[in-house]
Amino acid sequence: MNPMQEVKIAKATINIGVGEAGEQLVRAEKLLETITHQKPVRTFSKITNPEFGIRKGQPVACKVTLRDQKAHDAVKMVLDGVGNKLRASQFDRNGNVSFGIEEHIDIPGMRYDPDIGIFGMNVSITFEKPGYRIKRRKIQRKQIPPKHQVTAEETQEYMRDKFQVKIK
Repeated sequence: MNPMQEVKIAKATINIGVGEAGEQLVRAEKLLETITHQKPVRTFSKITNPEFGIRKGQPVACKVTLRDQKAHDAVKMVLDGVGNKLRASQFDRNGNVSFGIEEHIDIPGMRYDPDIGIFGMNVSITFEKPGYRIKRRKIQRKQIPPKHQVTAEETQEYMRDKFQVKIK
């Protein structure tokens, strides 16, 4: 196979949405740090919604972006939490995959900690092929040609081969 056509994980993003600032958000950050061994970043609300009690600019969630080997290890760990099963509808047409975990204690090795509580999380995995740098570079930025873009089928095959994922 052509090495330029090999699909790889560009990044994995794990997000916990709390909906409010304060103690709950601090506990979610502590949980993300114990799972990924990396300091999480807070995300802020973009709008004011009085029904939910949210003001614009208020911290409402936290996330961690993992790359390279850390991303691979984290994906393996969270896939064990969902039983290595994904639906075809969780793959988008650009070959990225997103899924949720209802309770973090579903992940093997995670135990319930009364100081933290129980959180659900969203996991998004972005895939790319070698050469995708032309899309992000500052000078002479170009589009990725259609024949080089990652497809959902290529991503599904990658997930089956590397992580033994069953796709329904």
